[in-house]
Amino acid sequence: MGNTIQNVLSEYWGYESFRPFQEEAISSILDSKDTLTVLPTGGGKSICFQVPALICEGMAVIVSPLISLMKDQVDYLKEIGIAAECLNSSLSSDDKAGVMHRIKSGNLKLLYLAPERLSSESMREFLRGVKLSFFVIDEAHCISHWGHDFREDYRGLGIIKDEFEGVCVHAFTATATSQVQEDIIKQLKLESPHFYIGSVDRPNLTYRALRRSGNLIPYIVDVIKKRPDEAGIVYCLRRVDVDKISEKLNSLGYQNLPYHAGMPNEIRKRNQDAFSAEKVSLIVATIAFGMGIDRSNIRYIIHAAMPKSIEHYQQETGRAGRDGLPADCYMLYSGSDYRTWEYLLGYSTQGKVTRDKLTAMYNFCGRLGCRHRYLVNYFNQAYQNEDCKACDYCLGEFEELSEPLIIAQNILSCVKQVREKFGASHVVDILKGNLTYNIERWKHERLPAFSSLQSETKVFIRNMVEQLLEQGFLDRELEFKTLFITDSGHKVFSGDIVPKLAKPITIQKKKEVEKKRKVRRDVDWEGIDEELLQILRAKRRQLAEEKNVPAYIIFGDKTLKDMARVKPVSEDGFSTIFGVGEAKLIQYGEIFTKIIRKYLESEPVGEGVVELKSR
Repeated sequence: MGNTIQNVLSEYWGYESFRPFQEEAISSILDSKDTLTVLPTGGGKSICFQVPALICEGMAVIVSPLISLMKDQVDYLKEIGIAAECLNSSLSSDDKAGVMHRIKSGNLKLLYLAPERLSSESMREFLRGVKLSFFVIDEAHCISHWGHDFREDYRGLGIIKDEFEGVCVHAFTATATSQVQEDIIKQLKLESPHFYIGSVDRPNLTYRALRRSGNLIPYIVDVIKKRPDEAGIVYCLRRVDVDKISEKLNSLGYQNLPYHAGMPNEIRKRNQDAFSAEKVSLIVATIAFGMGIDRSNIRYIIHAAMPKSIEHYQQETGRAGRDGLPADCYMLYSGSDYRTWEYLLGYSTQGKVTRDKLTAMYNFCGRLGCRHRYLVNYFNQAYQNEDCKACDYCLGEFEELSEPLIIAQNILSCVKQVREKFGASHVVDILKGNLTYNIERWKHERLPAFSSLQSETKVFIRNMVEQLLEQGFLDRELEFKTLFITDSGHKVFSGDIVPKLAKPITIQKKKEVEKKRKVRRDVDWEGIDEELLQILRAKRRQLAEEKNVPAYIIFGDKTLKDMARVKPVSEDGFSTIFGVGEAKLIQYGEIFTKIIRKYLESEPVGEGVVELKSR
């Protein structure tokens, strides 16, 4: 069986090896065992069920929540020679009839359905008359009330086990805490499922969190300027922010398109399609944009405000670097984001759950420590590396205070002296020694804390207060936003706990950081002919436009970079390129080798050209 699995992977996908847990998950599906597989975005979940669907008798049914994602997946499968279709509301009556006929004739290997379509009794009755290999529930976290993207239609999918006796069910998701995993198993009625829980870590992503103040645009422009020709997403909290930021960036010459739920459907779809087809490299969007996007070469994500949970952050940053190549994730946040989310989330029945998730997100922003470790630990996994070499903390982009305990004790002491009845601005004024109206009114100039940090700027003191909030030594009373000291904060007074506090790095330190970034990029791009790569990308874009599909469906960046490194000039050599299976070889071998041959006519053929033997 192992050879069959490997042969299928090589023939259709052009891959020579599996990623972690893929082969094990495939084997369990082939052994007719229910499974729950949690792999990070970009970890190759789809292959885990697409490969066995080709090997098993019958048709696999894939339940997926988004129509746009279904279409992209089906287009990709057809592109590599696999019989797949989807049934959803976007199809015409004639198209639906054609798909139903293909199902009846037994010519399909994979059928993609939305959960609401499977909830139809007539659809289930139709499927009971078809030879089915198995069911897949993609984005399975949507089934759980404890998840970050709960969907009511997913809650009824347990009916599969009731009505399709003997047909296995396989749940897949990128993000699921242990609580969500238990809920998935219970709701889907999985029978003694095999678990495949991959590491949630995305080592190719570099995480940075920057406390913003004032105008956002300079922060965003600074990131874009470092990656002028690469794809990126700017995520905003509100629609109005999308419109303002998109318009401002365009006025500055940074071409982009906006995307949010308040736009007319046709414009929103047109903008999404333009981004997918690589007609534009930058999109400014609310979090409504993302799950339907499968573009593999997004090189940076900018959060212009803090998301409401780690799960959402993991999902949104997961759009970057899906091809396994390096990508950067920037968080631009402030304490006002926390308060905005408190207001938006309100006092729901799950108020404590949502507030705990929000607090964990805020702590991620301000806690000094390895960000990869924090994310991995949040999802109940262990992180083995001492240094991730891929976050602002581990890259030395912070300058830690030499005496954080003294600063922290001064701030906490001030909060205690005002009896935990005032907000951050008032506390900062006391510490700075500003004789404001309220300080005089309450006679707080008489407190020992008054002027205790007089030599520091107000911006610095407020920054320290926010870091103590982010790290859980202080908290805000929910209604009046007054500061109070937490249990861990009280331990700071005795010195049992010493907070980590940091200030902005110096100019010299910034230069050192930039030098490290350049060295890392040089390593990542070693041997790649960047001029040839741009030519190959242009051809990919043209082919995608002709076929009306996203550019990644033709080839991913990883494949193009392999071409630009190896420079194959025959179809034999082209067949060895990463991601080139039999169908891709037949369709594109001559097209791309012709481009490479033409490019090399004016270049000396030397060690840069490697002519490899056919597989």
